[in-house]
Amino acid sequence: QVRLVESGGGSVQSGGSLRLSCAGTGYLSRRYCLTWFRQAPGKEREAVAGIWRNSGTTYYIASVKGRFTLSQDNADTVYLQMDSLRFEDTAMYYCATKPDGCTMTWDKASTFDYWGEGTQVTVNL
Repeated sequence: QVRLVESGGGSVQSGGSLRLSCAGTGYLSRRYCLTWFRQAPGKEREAVAGIWRNSGTTYYIASVKGRFTLSQDNADTVYLQMDSLRFEDTAMYYCATKPDGCTMTWDKASTFDYWGEGTQVTVNL
């Protein structure tokens, strides 16, 4: 059983930065796909960025490429560095993971087994 805990959310001005953390326990190996999803009020949940933890291969949606960066440490924490934040990035951010690859499914929420409770990101105009 993997447990995920997100942190690092907050309120920033447009153009600012935040770094989200997803601390995980219970991993059996590094062969897990981990994705950050977000959901804004009244909108569908969407995948933002994913990482195949075994190799560090990353995936991003077009709207965050060049602004958001995924990384991980040796202590099972995955980071989402968010720069040049925009008002439209405002949402609750969740990390999710599964003991499977990311290819073709990194952005499919239904395929993920373990979820954190989320951290709120608010970007002010």
